[in-house]
Amino acid sequence: MFNKKTLISVLVISITLVVLNFLFVGSSDNRDVFVEVEQGEFEINVFTTGELEAKNSVDIQGPTSTRQLGIWQIKISDLVPEGTTVKQGDYVAALDKAEISTKLRDAASELDKIQSQYTQTKLDTTLQMRQSRDDMINMQFDMQQKEIILEQSAYEPPATIRQAQLDLEKSKRTYEQAKKNYFVKEKQLAAKMQEVSASLSQTSNKLEMLNNALNEFTVVAPKDGMVIYQREWNGKKKGVGSSVSPWEPTVATLPDLSTMISKTYVNEVDIRKVKINQKVQVTLDAYPEKKLTGIVTSVANVGEQNPKSDAKVFEVSIQINEKDTTLRPSMTTGNNIVVGKIKNVIYIPLEAIHNDGDSLTFAYVRDGRSIIKREILVGETNENHAVIKAGINKGEFIALSEPEEHNKMPIERLKRKKGS
Repeated sequence: MFNKKTLISVLVISITLVVLNFLFVGSSDNRDVFVEVEQGEFEINVFTTGELEAKNSVDIQGPTSTRQLGIWQIKISDLVPEGTTVKQGDYVAALDKAEISTKLRDAASELDKIQSQYTQTKLDTTLQMRQSRDDMINMQFDMQQKEIILEQSAYEPPATIRQAQLDLEKSKRTYEQAKKNYFVKEKQLAAKMQEVSASLSQTSNKLEMLNNALNEFTVVAPKDGMVIYQREWNGKKKGVGSSVSPWEPTVATLPDLSTMISKTYVNEVDIRKVKINQKVQVTLDAYPEKKLTGIVTSVANVGEQNPKSDAKVFEVSIQINEKDTTLRPSMTTGNNIVVGKIKNVIYIPLEAIHNDGDSLTFAYVRDGRSIIKREILVGETNENHAVIKAGINKGEFIALSEPEEHNKMPIERLKRKKGS
């Protein structure tokens, strides 16, 4: 008796399920999924992917004075892992010292050479000036002797007196000329000393600059923070083997994580819709459960080439409203920019919309136990849904996939006004 009742119950349940299935899906494939057509406010969105970065950051830089030293490219030989938390003064990176070490050796050798020249020039100057002074003293003695000779020739014949006078005048002229030459030589030797001294000072300064720059080849953090690698012109992050230069000395950055932005790129078709102060719904690939909000803060006026396609794109910055300690630079974001809203419209999922080869748009609408292939007129779309201007009414059910033998189904066309 118990088995008979159980069998009857099973048969009743089975029949009920068959009837329900027949009523809901009719003769269609029981794998079809239907959804109810909705009516209400419709958001028009532009969806883009982006990357988080700090709104404000401090650059961690290598040496900036290498341009004056003739060093144009410096390789990064070591770099702490990205994401490392550092304190002010902590080690961040080491730069290749090969070129500056060579320049240091050359400068030190040049300095030794010029110091020797300076010492030799100083000695030569001292000796030459001393010799000139001695010569002038001797000339003074000679003049005194000739004056005595002239005095003693007072009682000599006129010719002898005249000769003594000529000798004295010649001695005086020689002395005066030597005195002038002395002052000229003094200036010449002073100029030569100044030239050597300038070379010595210049080389000494260069050596000091090289030593100061060498200290900067060990890069330290200018403040507390988290190390984030700097991006190069091609978008690739710097690392070991990358170069820094006097024009691009930044090795890494220390972002201020209190205010984050999502930097994204919008294609030229949609950029006209995007405006400053538009609201944005932000998601994170790393934390799919997080729902953040943001606002558009800047829209580029000039487009750039998308490296992955031939399309032009425009840079857009979105500031995140929430302060979240889990947010990190370089995280991938999904940005749903709300560019407009339409009130009281009918809309359906995008996957329920189909097209044929004649650009006719249609949907599969459930009609009792059957399915109708009905033409529809589509309006605005967003990432998931589309507004339906005609062809479907609120409360109807539509299929998300094409039913079996959909190619054999006739299309119920929209009734159009004459002349349309």
